[in-house]
Amino acid sequence: MRIQSASLDNRRRAFVLSTERGTFSFPYVKCDPPPTPTDHVAEFWIDDELGREGLTYRLASGREGVVLVDMALDYNREPAFMRDMFLHQLTVEALRHLESSGLAKREVIRRLGTSPAQLYRLLDPADYSKSVDRMLELLSVLGCEVEFSVRPRSA
Repeated sequence: MRIQSASLDNRRRAFVLSTERGTFSFPYVKCDPPPTPTDHVAEFWIDDELGREGLTYRLASGREGVVLVDMALDYNREPAFMRDMFLHQLTVEALRHLESSGLAKREVIRRLGTSPAQLYRLLDPADYSKSVDRMLELLSVLGCEVEFSVRPRSA
């Protein structure tokens, strides 16, 4: 996802990134190196070398850092981003369990009632068009139990 515009909010001590999904802040304290009152942001720009998916900043001391749009999405717990990360995690687990299960891919395809192309889409960690439902079915065929838990976020 590309950054459309960026600004500084020194009152809140955060970078503000605008994307097609919305506007997200990313606090200075999470940056590396972090801007401070004595080493403030001297300049920043949406970086074309990062495909406009991040901004680079330079502090008064000359040190540079980068804030990627994914960092801001993760910090703000943006729902579509969190879904994509969840799908990625399920896919990695499916790949790991497929290798250790000893099941042939043809058997997995038969038990899922799908095509080889669909199985390969489900096993592609970079494909986010798949559904959580199908990933849960795949993990079930691979002999896995998936548990969800809801708990307060740690600080």
